[in-house]
Amino acid sequence: MSEPRRRMSGKERREQLIQISRTLFAEKGFDGTSVEEIAATANVSKPVVYEHFGGKEGVYAVVVDREMQKLLSMVTEALSASHALIKLERAALALLAYVEENSEGFRILVRDSHAASGTGTFASLINDIASQVEDVMVAEFAERDYDPKLAPMYAQMLVGMVALTGQWWLDVRRPPREEVAAHLVNLAWNGLTGLDPRPRLSSSLRGLEHRRSAVSARPAELRPAPPRPTDKELRELEKTRERELKEQEKAREREQREADKLARELEKQRQRELKELEKARERELKEQQRAREREQREADKLARELEKQRQRELKEQERIRLREARAAEREAARQAKLTASGRQNLEATQ
Repeated sequence: MSEPRRRMSGKERREQLIQISRTLFAEKGFDGTSVEEIAATANVSKPVVYEHFGGKEGVYAVVVDREMQKLLSMVTEALSASHALIKLERAALALLAYVEENSEGFRILVRDSHAASGTGTFASLINDIASQVEDVMVAEFAERDYDPKLAPMYAQMLVGMVALTGQWWLDVRRPPREEVAAHLVNLAWNGLTGLDPRPRLSSSLRGLEHRRSAVSARPAELRPAPPRPTDKELRELEKTRERELKEQEKAREREQREADKLARELEKQRQRELKELEKARERELKEQQRAREREQREADKLARELEKQRQRELKEQERIRLREARAAEREAARQAKLTASGRQNLEATQ
């Protein structure tokens, strides 16, 4: 004879209805789920559902509120780290861990939330997280001498980028969440102009994430509650990450010094090349000047020779003119003499 089924307490029944409703809302959405379906799945009558929650809207509001609080607490804990980069890494991992371990809850949050959920919409959740990130941004902006008035806008940008990536990863589930988080941090921290082609998280965070992934891979019935890192472990992780950041900063400073040194050497080489070019240009100009002077001397010499030749020709023409003039005078004198002689002969004859 089978044992009689134990009657659930009111608290246990309420929790059962919440879990069943959570699964149905994630699968079918608010409008696709009915009180009849919730009651049938729980093997209770509809009045039991109404007794605990007042209707479908009530249980939906409880489910959404639980998921919001769960995700918000995970992100809030991640933002308690000391260094901004560690905050960003932990927040990205926290969101992706929630997506992977609470897929049903995340599907409910990212759906168009029903009015019955009150403030429990994904947009309001993003705003709650962004308000916390804004406080971090204000401190970071002040340290870097940026305008703190821009912090709210940058907080919305950053949280929106991470949240939308989580929505995309909810369905594709690849690459692994650790790799997705590394790429998110790469884009958010380095920007497009400084992207690392092969980004990775800090070694300490990767080790912690590997342990969490190993636990998540076990069957649900054998899976223990995921261990939460102790305050000491978190402090050690922060110290390790800060040491890595300092080493990275030192490496960047060394690279910058090398780059500055190379830039100075290149500038010196450029100045030497400019001087050589200037000297070559001066030599070329001098050669051109000397060539022009030679050409001018040749032109002057030719002009003098032409002038001498012209003077010789003028003198020759003058001599010819004088000879012709003297010849003409002699001819005129001869003609005059002949004329006079003819008159004398004529007179003598008469």
